[in-house]
Amino acid sequence: MIAALVQGVLVGGTYALVACGLSLAFGVMRLVNIAHGDLAVCGAYLALVAATGLGVPVLVAVPLILPLAFGAGVVLQLALFERALRGGVLAPVLVTFGLSVMIQNLLVTGASANPRSLDGGEFALAGFEVGGVALSWLRVAGFAVAVVVLGSLHLVLARTGFGRRVRATADDLEAARLAGVRVRPVFACVAGVSVATAALAGVFQGLMSTFDPYAGGLILIFAFEAVVIGGLGSLWGTLGGGIVLGVTQQLVALWDVRFAVLAVHVLFFVVLVVRPVRT
Repeated sequence: MIAALVQGVLVGGTYALVACGLSLAFGVMRLVNIAHGDLAVCGAYLALVAATGLGVPVLVAVPLILPLAFGAGVVLQLALFERALRGGVLAPVLVTFGLSVMIQNLLVTGASANPRSLDGGEFALAGFEVGGVALSWLRVAGFAVAVVVLGSLHLVLARTGFGRRVRATADDLEAARLAGVRVRPVFACVAGVSVATAALAGVFQGLMSTFDPYAGGLILIFAFEAVVIGGLGSLWGTLGGGIVLGVTQQLVALWDVRFAVLAVHVLFFVVLVVRPVRT
């Protein structure tokens, strides 16, 4: 039981890392990005290409791909999301759904539909034991990275001038404009951070399991559930939501592994019934 709880917390950190960009984009821009999971998968493929092409370990390639992912997020915001956000509630959903389909087809064309995985070397296989509980260094690292990323984003939003502009924009867009906040660069930076964190999460997903061009859909579902359970737009709530999902999955797996994923979705449904989403 204790081992399942610990593993659930670590798995939940991975879910939170995927979900934090989705939470940030919705909290600031009210953007429901259906392509978020596919962008995470793109991060895994980009890490694979960078590591193979440069002949370096995957973890060494991560600092190289994050600026590219940030730039891609900025371009997507300025070229695509910005216009979609002017079209009401439904337009961003349709636009990002179309982006999702396009990304999947491009990945199938360029990389085939065969499952891939990222080689983490000895680090991915190493582990240690605490109180009789066997832990993977990779899982622990994934949880630690999630906490660092969420904590850093929280500090930036709470303690910096940029963070104050982001919070002002999220609270009242028109009032922020009247106060002199340049909303367009703020949204572009937020989109860049959202895509960069998605790419980082995709790398850890690729190190822990296989991925293919169609894996983004399942990644999105877990990320969206973590965001909703934790509270829309709340970064620490997203971590809590991810942990709840991970612990639920691991505890139910002790009883019957076939129902582990189903239990997560049932929990999400119960949360929606008890606490309907309010934007």
